[in-house]
Amino acid sequence: MKILPVGEFKAQFANVLESVKQGEEFVISYGKKKENIAVIIPYKEYKERNIIKLGLLAKKGTYKINDDFKMTAEELLGI
Repeated sequence: MKILPVGEFKAQFANVLESVKQGEEFVISYGKKKENIAVIIPYKEYKERNIIKLGLLAKKGTYKINDDFKMTAEELLGI
């Protein structure tokens, strides 16, 4: 995982996207303290990380949490 300041990220945006397509991950840092503010990962990896398994019902049922639901998935599951 590479760390890029915002300015460098902006200057190399097209190259960063090509690297992300190849599976590379980037952290974007900002400010004098170079605080990490974002992570750019391939979409396929994002989808895999955000799958919540349904335990005994895995592959037997599905669920969907609407965008206007006021509770995060972590709060709902008690994580």
